[in-house]
Amino acid sequence: MLLHRLSQCSALTLRSWSSHTFSRAASQGKNARVWAGSPAVRQWSNVPFLTVPLARAHGKSFEHRGELRQAKRIVVKLGSAVVTRGDECGLALGRLASIVEQVAVLQSQGREMMIVTSGAVAFGKQRLRHEILLSQSVRQALHSGQNALKDMSLPVLEARACAAAGQSGLMALYEAMFTQYSTCTAQILVTNLDFHDDQKRSNLNSTLHELLRMNIVPIINTNDAVVPPPEPNSDLQGVNVISIKDNDSLAARLAVEMRADLLIALSDVEGLYDSPPGTDDAKLLDTFYPGDQQSITYGTKSRVGIGGMEAKVKAALWALQGGTSVVIANGTHPKVTGHVITDIVEGKKVGTFFSEVKPAGPTVEQQTEMARTAGRTLASLHPDQRSEIICTFADLMTEKREEILTANKKDMELAINAGRMTPPMLKRLSLSSAKLSSLAIGLRQIAVSSQDSVGRVLRRTRVANNLQLEQITVPIGVLLVIFESRPDCLPQVSALAIASGNALLLKGGKEAFHTNRILHEIAQEALALHGVKDAIQLVSTREDVEDLCRLEKMIDLIIPRGSSQLVRDIQRAAKGIPVLGHSEGICHVYIDADASIDKVIKIVRDSKCDYPAACNAMETLLVHRDVLRTPLFDQIIDMLRTERVKIHAGPRFASYLTFSPSEVKSLRTEYGDLECCIEVVDSLQEAIDHIHKYGSSHTDVIVTDNEETAEQFLQQLDSACVFWNASSRFADGYRFGLGAEVGISTARIHARGPVGLEGLLTTKWVLRGDGHTAADFSEQGSMKFLHENLPVAQALPGQRTSN
Repeated sequence: MLLHRLSQCSALTLRSWSSHTFSRAASQGKNARVWAGSPAVRQWSNVPFLTVPLARAHGKSFEHRGELRQAKRIVVKLGSAVVTRGDECGLALGRLASIVEQVAVLQSQGREMMIVTSGAVAFGKQRLRHEILLSQSVRQALHSGQNALKDMSLPVLEARACAAAGQSGLMALYEAMFTQYSTCTAQILVTNLDFHDDQKRSNLNSTLHELLRMNIVPIINTNDAVVPPPEPNSDLQGVNVISIKDNDSLAARLAVEMRADLLIALSDVEGLYDSPPGTDDAKLLDTFYPGDQQSITYGTKSRVGIGGMEAKVKAALWALQGGTSVVIANGTHPKVTGHVITDIVEGKKVGTFFSEVKPAGPTVEQQTEMARTAGRTLASLHPDQRSEIICTFADLMTEKREEILTANKKDMELAINAGRMTPPMLKRLSLSSAKLSSLAIGLRQIAVSSQDSVGRVLRRTRVANNLQLEQITVPIGVLLVIFESRPDCLPQVSALAIASGNALLLKGGKEAFHTNRILHEIAQEALALHGVKDAIQLVSTREDVEDLCRLEKMIDLIIPRGSSQLVRDIQRAAKGIPVLGHSEGICHVYIDADASIDKVIKIVRDSKCDYPAACNAMETLLVHRDVLRTPLFDQIIDMLRTERVKIHAGPRFASYLTFSPSEVKSLRTEYGDLECCIEVVDSLQEAIDHIHKYGSSHTDVIVTDNEETAEQFLQQLDSACVFWNASSRFADGYRFGLGAEVGISTARIHARGPVGLEGLLTTKWVLRGDGHTAADFSEQGSMKFLHENLPVAQALPGQRTSN
């Protein structure tokens, strides 16, 4: 039995690859090989081949993560902890297969991939242990029993012998894996002497270039079977000399020699921390700069291998000095291993990125910390002080009207010249004097409502004698608001955040850059009135929205303001942070059989034509069957044609017509323009069922003079906003008297509909006692629960009723 299990262990490494391990990956690799975009032709020799276009000449590393997408030649270094199993005897086959898949996909995109790998020693150790056990006497195994054999001690295996035994098997494994993607590999073993001897270094360089030219993935490792022990103090002697003492230094030297654009060093840690990983205050450094080297400390070395984080940092800085960008990341985490390499190349925030250029301003993580600290001070201000900040904000917007409009004009000109924005988007981007006046009025409404927001007592209970419990309103914390081409969103959301005592991160679209910048400066000028300038931060760095959504330990709520696609993308990306918003605004207006002509025409025109790009604009017009072929219906059609509204016919409506408009492709369509769908229903209940099936629970309207029908519609329809004889455009925080809104929520919990000041508050429980313990209320205790509800206006002795 033992011998059988041992033989299975040996066979697993090279041949026990189930077909499903590679089927999905192989198909992706083949598809990726076909998908090459619009490749450019580049020549390393006389034979041209297709590549990803290079956007820069080598010699200077990338300054920002976003530029990593341009990386053409990439070295991937796999540390011992990444390649080997947890027992350090054998390879982590599933993890290695995932890494091979990513390298093959990047190779198929036209990039030049090289792998510096560990694992020969671990692979050889597995094989030699197997051989030693098999060499034991079969008779001894049979007579000693399984327990004795299990306890049999093995000799200490010398690393060079393990490397010699493992190299061929390791390379055979890589070859088998890459074959699944029709990718050829080549093995290169090097020692320190190969880099110090000019002729050998030239030969190595020539060999690697020829392999890359032929679209072959070189797999490089130190020749551990003959390499001498590393000499102390011989590492990293300058740009032209680096001692090859481990695979970190080998990868760095190779990357510089081959003029690689990017070196990805995978290990068993997330990246570089400002203190040893695992300590309470340790924070992952997103970006590391050479000048920060003295400010960090190092933890213990890896569980396997001879390198450590200090060696990785030294090698990374050496490569960076030689013009190669470097990212150190975790290649062992099961949740990210399958896409860690491709994520890095796509510029996502993974691991630690080494950059020679330090940005002038704070990082987004630092901005978040600054906002949270200032936000706590903001929440502790007296309501009059928060109100004063908002009123000052409104006054400054009025005073600096011309500066704001000038900045907005610049954004509009750039957008028009770029030609990438639709008319509805341009309308959202545009600010006018009238819109600024309306914004100022809304801000002053918020200032008034902020008087009774933070610290308001919602419930007061006498739990027992001298034990009083209160539920009070408090800010949510740090809000992240992401908005597209809507600069008017910035003052509205800022005012609501100030009134509710929340810190705020703002990420606006680049198309409104100049307008957002001046509005943010005005907001901070108002906040400075009471020393909380940093409570509102405008994120102007290159962070992608997806990267911001990963700050789950720093951000408490995300509020997207923009297209349905933006909202859906954020909802998918923000796995650890709640998202407040709606993905679509498919609003319906239902024309009942008892509707009057005047109301119908006014409401339908306003709902569709007032602002077609708004999320509360009508997208589907439901018509009762009895209304068809009546003067009322004719007038509706004439009005829509006059307003140049394109009509799409629903399936039932189309069946009534001989020559119908284009039939709708989907009844779940948000047009966001002068277009709408018309569909016919037989009854009120059918209208309600249709809205529940095809609507988005945003805003829906009934037009009728029958009060009973209207009340049935209002009660049965499950949408955030349900109106009777009123335009869908009333679904707005300003029109509701909320002053402004951060958005309209179709969620079922917390806040629903237009989200104003109340939607940005949560609660906490405050208990005031006098030495009370839970034991006092046990069966043997001396106290009894009272649970008396007290008036919230009743002040406790020495306490205020609000904040």
